Amino acid sequence: MQLKQSQRKKVKLRLGLSGASGFGKTKSALLLAYGMTQDWSKIAVIDTENSSASLYSDLGNYNVLDLQAPYSPERYIQAIELCENSGIEVIIIDSITHEWNGTGGCLDIHEKLGGRFQDWANVTPRHQAFINKILQSTCHVITTTRRKIDYSLDVASNGKTQVVKHGTKEITRDGFEYELTINFELVNENHLAKASKDRTGLFMNRPEFIITSETGKMILDWCNSGIKSENESIPMEIPSQIQQRVSTEEEVYKAILGCNSIAELLTLYKEFPQYHKTLKPDFEARKTLLIHSTNPNNQFSRNGYEK
Repeated sequence: MQLKQSQRKKVKLRLGLSGASGFGKTKSALLLAYGMTQDWSKIAVIDTENSSASLYSDLGNYNVLDLQAPYSPERYIQAIELCENSGIEVIIIDSITHEWNGTGGCLDIHEKLGGRFQDWANVTPRHQAFINKILQSTCHVITTTRRKIDYSLDVASNGKTQVVKHGTKEITRDGFEYELTINFELVNENHLAKASKDRTGLFMNRPEFIITSETGKMILDWCNSGIKSENESIPMEIPSQIQQRVSTEEEVYKAILGCNSIAELLTLYKEFPQYHKTLKPDFEARKTLLIHSTNPNNQFSRNGYEK
């Protein structure tokens, strides 16, 4: 462990585009990619959306890899590696939703294993390998994600249960947005976009806008400049007993991934009750992995942190 002075480094883009069907995810991703490359032949689309990427072939001569079911994490990883080995500069994964919620995807794998909580010990590492492949790719990576309306059942002041709408939610595992450089949400059929996360500082608090190839050029300039925005998070090493305090939801999520024992995880869980609801799946998944790594045959309760 050692301190060193920060350096200006070029980075590879990890950008997410999410929105409902018909809001322009695929076309926006292609325009972003062309703005970054100025060469359609250096762009590849991993297409899980029934060849929808080919509908925009009039834009240019880009490459398409039609990925059919089963949509396992391993097949996505193979597709990314094929693009990397083919000299591609920007990979568009359209979409990552199928890896989570498609035929042969993580939810399907979990159900076929029995649908028990402990079965996530076999599924989570496979999903994480897919995420790691995106983060470690030698190419710029743009992902698209479907969105759905998010509801909850809440108890009103009169004691009656009511359905409450909370806007829309990305159809992938919670926490993916934390890994991205930029996340754009397409908000309507007019293809207007807004940034829900932006480490570049180029788009946050900016009015809704239409993504063009010029947007891609702006982002590429930032990637090549190596300038770190003030809000860019620094990867954290979580020491035993959680000696370094964390506070934001994103930092707590990273701290969960850094826990190396049940004791550390329990300490973190107790310290941040405000995130018990939003980060519960991540706490439980990490707990499962930690228990499984020490005793694969151990049986445990689905609730709380007591065996």
